[in-house]
Amino acid sequence: MAKNIKHIKKKKLGSYPHLMVVFSISLALFVIGLFGLLLIHAGKLSEKVKESIEMQVYLDRNLTEAQLVRLQKTFTAKDYVASKNDTVQVRFISKEEGAKAFLDDTGEDFMEFLGENPLRDAYVLKIAADHSSSPELKSIKLDLEDVDGVYEVQYVESMIESINSNIEKISLILLGFAVILILVVIILINNTVKLALFSQRFLIRSMQLVGATSFFIQRPFLNRAAWQGMISGIVASVLLFAMMQYAYHEVEELKLLRNDEQTYLLMGALVIIGIIIGFLSSYRAVRKYLRLSLDELY
Repeated sequence: MAKNIKHIKKKKLGSYPHLMVVFSISLALFVIGLFGLLLIHAGKLSEKVKESIEMQVYLDRNLTEAQLVRLQKTFTAKDYVASKNDTVQVRFISKEEGAKAFLDDTGEDFMEFLGENPLRDAYVLKIAADHSSSPELKSIKLDLEDVDGVYEVQYVESMIESINSNIEKISLILLGFAVILILVVIILINNTVKLALFSQRFLIRSMQLVGATSFFIQRPFLNRAAWQGMISGIVASVLLFAMMQYAYHEVEELKLLRNDEQTYLLMGALVIIGIIIGFLSSYRAVRKYLRLSLDELY
């Protein structure tokens, strides 16, 4: 009996349409990978925008050097001020530097007709990305205005609120598309595997007739499905990596948004998803044909 089963497997299992299944799963996983890359780059862009938020803290006039140093230490100690390479992002701009920058930008020297410099010394604070929500920024502004020696605190409030609102909307839209896409891909892969196994339904019945157990019948199909899923995930990852490198080569600015760690995790996830979906789809399809009567197989 075992010899008969092996003979049936060897003869019939070779006709299993491997390329069609691998191609279909690879294509579906590649589409998921493209969308995953979009989410990664969108998240990195959002992070870059949040990291660029600054507040201008204008000071009272005629502060002494000691008072300026005290203010800088106060601002540096704030937990909402960003740091980079262990250096807190606090920058001092004197009123003379402000006047020079205005002259460079506009070409107009207001000191010629005003006779004095109306600008104030200021500190520019870069706000940490995890404190970039609109309510937190308003709270930070109030906190800074309570510091002795601070005249006024400004930031582009309307723009920040617009950015935060748009980021939230885009994130929800992308998340919705991701869920729909994953469901569509799962259905596509499931139907592809079921169609591929359709031609094997009589082989499954033949093995049942010679006394093979359900586990014995399912095992070669499930093993093959897992291997096909893994190969498809690898193929999709390679195509995704090649396309990504080409995009970085053509558009240099995209490199600012790259996140290698998350990209490699995405590629690993594609391999795992391919194995899981291929395995489960084959399991369901084989179980279905095991339960059908002879008349239903036709």
